[in-house]
Amino acid sequence: MRFLVVIAVFCSAFAQAQSYSEDMEKERISNNRDMRDHVLDSAERAAFKGICYFSIDTNYVVDATFTRKKGKKFVMPMTKARTVYYRQYGVLQFRIHDTLCELAVYENLGLKGKEYKNYLFLPFRDGTTALSTYGGGRYVDLQKQSGTSWKIDFNKAYHPYCVYSHRYSCPIPPKENTILPFVTAGECYVAEE
Repeated sequence: MRFLVVIAVFCSAFAQAQSYSEDMEKERISNNRDMRDHVLDSAERAAFKGICYFSIDTNYVVDATFTRKKGKKFVMPMTKARTVYYRQYGVLQFRIHDTLCELAVYENLGLKGKEYKNYLFLPFRDGTTALSTYGGGRYVDLQKQSGTSWKIDFNKAYHPYCVYSHRYSCPIPPKENTILPFVTAGECYVAEE
């Protein structure tokens, strides 16, 4: 009887992982289409070879402990002169490769409207930064979650638009939002030849 339960649990976990991978692949196809159709101009579109991604890896869907730490309003550094106000919303602690990590999560005070009511911004640098990902860091979009147990899906980590187009000015992750482990998930970087 226990053997049948183990098999049922294994099959269920395999089906969930397969469904997750399929959903992520669809999201990546959609991201490529949106980049080509809505972000890039005609010259950039001609040179665009598609977004580079690391392999989908559920080990980078991490459980984090959220601590509410509201900060003061500040101007986030940007790649080009632009003033955008943010406020720290809290701190997330989690483990990657057995290393305890901590990242601050922010509210963009310039975003208005119901669709942004629960939106949070997680800019970060990690061991891949300037090696296999953009030197300016990457981002993960989060939704406010209830309680102190949150999920972060680094398979959804993405580069700022300024990686793909000179027309954009993008937030630079604060220095304290740097973690040591190599987060080989989400978008990767292909240096120009």
